[in-house]
Amino acid sequence: MALSPVTKQKIATVIEVSKVIFHWGFIPTILFLGFRKGAEPGTPELTIMNLLWQ
Repeated sequence: MALSPVTKQKIATVIEVSKVIFHWGFIPTILFLGFRKGAEPGTPELTIMNLLWQ
């Protein structure tokens, strides 16, 4: 079963968009999950300023 050129182009576009979303979204997602969970007992509180200055 061969794919038409239009279908191949759509698949390529979806893959490229997925790569861009992953590229720009990975670190913010990890930071969001970390801030949402909070600091472990005995460690300094998580804040944006602590993240930027350390």
